[in-house]
Amino acid sequence: MKKERFKLIPACHLLLVKENQILLMRRFNTGYRDGFYSVLAGHLDGNESAKTAMAREAKEEAGIDIDENEIKFASVMHRKSDDERVDFFFFADKWNGKIKNKEPHKCDDLKWFDLEKLPDNIVPYVKRGIENYKNNISYDQFGWN
Repeated sequence: MKKERFKLIPACHLLLVKENQILLMRRFNTGYRDGFYSVLAGHLDGNESAKTAMAREAKEEAGIDIDENEIKFASVMHRKSDDERVDFFFFADKWNGKIKNKEPHKCDDLKWFDLEKLPDNIVPYVKRGIENYKNNISYDQFGWN
């Protein structure tokens, strides 16, 4: 009998940065960390690259178009929570369109924060991903205690 291969969930996260500020969105009505800030993010749908997924999520969540060449790799995180995940963190400082909350049913605040003064209510692994970006750490593990 052939053993089924292990599977994990891949996700992508976008650090939109301008003038030492980062765009954060506050989760709302999602069932996970509602009331906490995060970044534009989402799961890969399958049959798409991580950068393609990131560009799609930026359009779906913030209404902006980002050329995949403008999406730069920041880090990857192997994360354990109730399951195992691999989170790709990307950053961009160029995009087209005006940022707007395209998912008010899942996000009740979308605003810029100083990279050195992040809010206290930020999703912990996302905060770590932002710190990794600031410190040029390209690989991290989170939640394996």
